[in-house]
Amino acid sequence: MNSLVTLLPFIVLIGAMFLMTRSAKRKQQQAADMRNQLQPGSGVRTIGGMYATVKEVNEDTVLLDAGPGVELLFAKNAIGAVLTDDEYNRIVHGIEHDLKSDTHVVPDDASSLTETDEPADAAAASDAPSVDLGKKDEAEEPSEDAEAVKADADEEPKKTDGGSDAK
Repeated sequence: MNSLVTLLPFIVLIGAMFLMTRSAKRKQQQAADMRNQLQPGSGVRTIGGMYATVKEVNEDTVLLDAGPGVELLFAKNAIGAVLTDDEYNRIVHGIEHDLKSDTHVVPDDASSLTETDEPADAAAASDAPSVDLGKKDEAEEPSEDAEAVKADADEEPKKTDGGSDAK
């Protein structure tokens, strides 16, 4: 019984390693199958992030068309993903395939969220009087308080920071 408890962590560790390697092998096999099924005209993404169209498939290499007059030779292992036609057109050409034409499109700005039935000029042309908030322009009408503060400032001696010329 004691030896079974001692061996249990090792058994669990070996089981975890087996499951992880099995999963990795399955992913490698799927990637190899995907690369073996490449056909001319398919849109692909390389492991470096370049999007191109397959022009020719050889045993270990793939000739890609990356643009007008640009043909590149890549190893098959450098192909990261084979894209569907819709996905390739959306990424490379910016063409959206409209599957959900009945759904609402979210606007880029909030202008549609604040729309009213009135035209925008209606608020500016309304007959409502402007509200006086009580703030007056001091340059036009100096108040008595401002004159009193100015008179007090002239009467008080000015203070210095101690750096005077008196000795």
